[in-house]
Amino acid sequence: MSEATPTSSVLPFFLSSFAWNFALGMTYPLVPLYAHQLGMSGVGIGTLVALPVVVQISLNLVGGAYTDRVGGRSLMLASFVLIAGAGAVFFFAGGFWLLLLAQLLMVMSRAMYWPASQTLGSEMPGGRSLQMGRLNAVTNVGQIAGMAGAGVLLLRFGFGPSFLVLAAMGALSFVLGYRVPEKRKHPGHKSRRLFSGYAQLIRLRVFPFAIMCAYISALPFSLSLSFYPILFVEYGYASDATGTMLALRAIGSALAGLVIARYLDYSARLAVPLACAIVTALSVGLIASAREAWMIGLLMVTVGLASGIMTLFVQMLISEISSVDNRGSALALGGLGWGLSHFSTPLAMGYLTDHLGILPAFHILGGFAFLWAIALIPMNRWALAKPDSKRDNQANS
Repeated sequence: MSEATPTSSVLPFFLSSFAWNFALGMTYPLVPLYAHQLGMSGVGIGTLVALPVVVQISLNLVGGAYTDRVGGRSLMLASFVLIAGAGAVFFFAGGFWLLLLAQLLMVMSRAMYWPASQTLGSEMPGGRSLQMGRLNAVTNVGQIAGMAGAGVLLLRFGFGPSFLVLAAMGALSFVLGYRVPEKRKHPGHKSRRLFSGYAQLIRLRVFPFAIMCAYISALPFSLSLSFYPILFVEYGYASDATGTMLALRAIGSALAGLVIARYLDYSARLAVPLACAIVTALSVGLIASAREAWMIGLLMVTVGLASGIMTLFVQMLISEISSVDNRGSALALGGLGWGLSHFSTPLAMGYLTDHLGILPAFHILGGFAFLWAIALIPMNRWALAKPDSKRDNQANS
């Protein structure tokens, strides 16, 4: 394939990312509200969201390794096919097992998309922090449009047509993504065993710290997939208002990518993540005390802003300590934090909601997140201790 100009390379990538994230954003209100309408319990809804993540955690590592082997474009196209298929299964689902199958397709799509897209974004022409910030912004703008659009579609047409639109956006992302040029391998590049990159990366102390940061950054995302929509419906808001409130979280994250990304000091490896983690914890806990729309909206924008900055921090941290040849594996390894959050948060919230109620569940989760934030202090000191510097050089060699 001929060399692409920067514009012809970047534009299809960002447009396809927007379409995929539009489809993903639609699932946030649609899936938990559909399960709620079918009469599932809190544990049932939590299981529906969390159980497929066990598969995602494993496949995410496979996806990262294959990204380094075959390139991000191929994995990204496969993720587009899977999300279109998930939308079609959602359309026909009338009970737990078909919903679970659709969720499995969704998590397979996510497991391939994130390491592939982030690797491609880090290699785009221009400054790395600028392009990664733009990718995060496009990611969140797509999810904003998907969440808001799902709320309107659900209110006017119901679940069936809404799931068809989800499938159509997945198909559109494939059409757009097919125009992303294949990146040529370096002439001197030597192939290696599929998972050999993890053997080097796992020895670096910085990865447990990065995983902890990724976990707290994913907490609002995990709640958007599960119990944020149910909380807003319990407050008495309609589906369109619920979609808009969910979209406000993504607006905060988009602002983090577009406006704040270029001004962050990524060398301050404790101040930025610690502040973001504390703000995230407070926002999650306080939303159970908010009833008015303006207060909910403010907390959703705030938690989106904090988690968006934290996500960008994790991406930049991992990009700094990895090489081009193992970046997909490195991003997938750091992404274990996101997978663990998507698994544990819905299950914990489902159990607490069934036994204590949804409001105490949010208060308890906020307290847990605050303790997690404080735990970043000793973890940071251990992660950046001097003995790690030699291993860093070995992993990047």
